[in-house]
Amino acid sequence: MATSLLSRAAAAAFAARGARLLPKETLLPSLLLLLLATGTPPAVGRVGWARAADGAGFGCTPSPMGAFGIAARCNATSSSAVSEAATSAVHAVPRNEPVVSAEWLHANLRDPDVKVLDASWYMPAEQRNPLQEYQVAHIPGALFFDVDGISDRASTLPHMLPSEKAFSAAVSSLGIYNKDGIVVYDGKGLFSAARVWWMFRAYGHDKVWVLDGGLPQWRASGYDVESSASSDAILKASAASEAIEKVYQGQSVGPSTFEAKLQPHLLWNLDQVKENIDTQTHQVIDARGKPRFDGAVPEPRKGIRSGHVPGSKCVPFPQVFDSSQKLLPADELRKRFEQEACVLALGLHRLGKTDVAVYDGSWTEWGAHPDTPVATTV
Repeated sequence: MATSLLSRAAAAAFAARGARLLPKETLLPSLLLLLLATGTPPAVGRVGWARAADGAGFGCTPSPMGAFGIAARCNATSSSAVSEAATSAVHAVPRNEPVVSAEWLHANLRDPDVKVLDASWYMPAEQRNPLQEYQVAHIPGALFFDVDGISDRASTLPHMLPSEKAFSAAVSSLGIYNKDGIVVYDGKGLFSAARVWWMFRAYGHDKVWVLDGGLPQWRASGYDVESSASSDAILKASAASEAIEKVYQGQSVGPSTFEAKLQPHLLWNLDQVKENIDTQTHQVIDARGKPRFDGAVPEPRKGIRSGHVPGSKCVPFPQVFDSSQKLLPADELRKRFEQEACVLALGLHRLGKTDVAVYDGSWTEWGAHPDTPVATTV
C-alpha cells in the first residue's frame, strides 16, 4: 500500500536527519455522490451551465479541446504569449475551467506560484501502488499528495474530509500557500485527482485545476518525467500525514502557510441527503457504475447494501471523459446534459456550475447505515 511505502521511504529520509515517523492508517477511497441544485437556473442555460467564452480575455481562438480557451491551449507555441502568460499564469486561467492542458503546465512549470501535486490512488484490485509509481516517474517538481493519509482520522469512513485545522496543517507541510495555484494529476488520466481538486475547493481555494489527461497525457505529449523522488519531497509527504495525526491527537503543529475555510455549500452529510428525499430541492447524482447503482451486483465492501439513494440518477464518471481520459469539451458536455439532465462536478464546473456539493460519506456510509432507504431497479 502507498501508506507503508511512504512510511518506509520517509523513515529512511528521517533517519538521515535524526527524526522519527508516526504510523498512520490506510483507508479506501469514497465513491462520491454529487448534488445539483434544482432551483431556477440562470438565463444562460437549461440546467445552470455558462455560455462558452470563446477564448475571451486571452486574445486567442478557441481550441478543439473546449471553448474556454485555456492560456496554453491558445498560442501554446508563441514564445511571446508564453512569456506573458508565465508572469500571471494562475490569474489567466478561468476559475470556472476545472482543467489545464499538458501544454499549459509545461509552459508554466517553473512558475513559483504554481504547485503540482501527484494525487494518484488506485482501487485495491488494480494492484498498483501510487507512491511507488510516483518514485519511479512523476512530473518534475511534483509533490506526492497522500489521499489515504490526508483524511479525517476521527471517522471510520474512508477518505473523509479532514477538519479545517488538519487540512491547513497538512497543506502547509507540503509548502503550499493560499496565493499558490495548484495543479493536481493522477496516474490513470483523471480519477483521484478530481477528489483532491474538490478538497481544495471545499476549503475555499479556487485556484486549483486538474491536469487534463493526467500523467498519461503528459507523457504522450513528449514531456520529461523525473525518475526519482528527492528526500525533501518524501519528507514533505510524510510531514503532511504526521501533521494531521498531531492535530487529531491535540498536539501542536508548525506554522501555517495555508488557511482552510470550509465552504458548507460544497459539502453534504447523511442527514441532508435523507431530508432531500422528501424535499427534492436537489438532484442527487451517483457516480458509480450502472450495475452497482441498479443493485445488480454486490458492493465491493462487506456489510454494505446494494442499490442507490431513492430519487438519485446514475451518471458513471467515465461518461464525462473522451477516449484519452481527458474531460469532454463544453459542447460535448452539453450534449450529455441534454441526454442525462446532469453530470459530474468537474464537467459542471467547466460549464459554470460551481456550487455542486459532494456527499462525502457517499455510498459507503449510506449503504451501511441501517436507517437509510435504498432503491434498486432489479
